[in-house]
Amino acid sequence: QGHVQESGGGLVQAGGSLRLSCAASGIIFSRYTVGWHRQAPGEQRELLALITTDHSTNYADSVKGRFTISRDNAKNTAYLQMNSLKPEDTAVYYCAANWVDPPRTYDYWGQGTQVTVSS
Repeated sequence: QGHVQESGGGLVQAGGSLRLSCAASGIIFSRYTVGWHRQAPGEQRELLALITTDHSTNYADSVKGRFTISRDNAKNTAYLQMNSLKPEDTAVYYCAANWVDPPRTYDYWGQGTQVTVSS
């Protein structure tokens, strides 16, 4: 059974940086697209960044130029480097690993890590 777990959240001042990690186990990680999402209180979950199996990346406009997604398949881990953090970045951050192998879809979500940015 696959599992992903986020780490690296915490409290940081505006303008600061954090690096989140998403460690996967029980899956062939290199087969999976990995996405970072966040959800602030009272808000819908938002997709921030994706990295595919060939390391192609995409970003939401809200984080483009500030956040960088990466992966290390040898360590079964993906990362989200967050720079120039703003108070509005405060949310619970989730990673998700997804693999489509028709007719099945494999989808694993972590439990989230809190990021709080103080002004």
